[in-house]
Amino acid sequence: MTAVPKKTAAKGATPRSKARMGAVQALYQMELAGADVSEVVDEFERLRFNKPDDASPREEDDAAADLEEADATFFSEIVHGVVRRQRDIDPMVHEQLAAGWRLVRVDAILRAILRAGSFELIERRDVPGRVVINEYINVAHAFFDEDEPRVVNGVLDKIARKLRADEFERKGSVGK
Repeated sequence: MTAVPKKTAAKGATPRSKARMGAVQALYQMELAGADVSEVVDEFERLRFNKPDDASPREEDDAAADLEEADATFFSEIVHGVVRRQRDIDPMVHEQLAAGWRLVRVDAILRAILRAGSFELIERRDVPGRVVINEYINVAHAFFDEDEPRVVNGVLDKIARKLRADEFERKGSVGK
């Protein structure tokens, strides 16, 4: 029941980028299957993040191969953090959606992307806001060919500017 991206991860994707992709897939799986956070995190860590013990290579289109060498700690922090902060995250995301749109109407994968990105903006101050936004736009591109990556950009940018106004002002005022 894991969401399978249409496109594979870019060559040389970082362990954190892979962790973000896995976190979105895990959040999707949890929502659709009603699975427990600890069970899903354990499943991803055991079955999807490590290279197989046998010497046979995985097929290139195998979605699990895209998650090999993901940063399991970072993945777990995102998934557990989204679950822990969901009551804060959902209203924040809902507020940034276009008039007439409710978060429950948004595609489940897109909802997972927005939640994970919002969590990082809230709690991961060690990661620059622009990096968070760019990373989740890339995740959206892996699943969608239409307007969804722009939605991710717009929603996360608005949230970032509210939560990290100083970071965006400081960056924008350089050279003035």
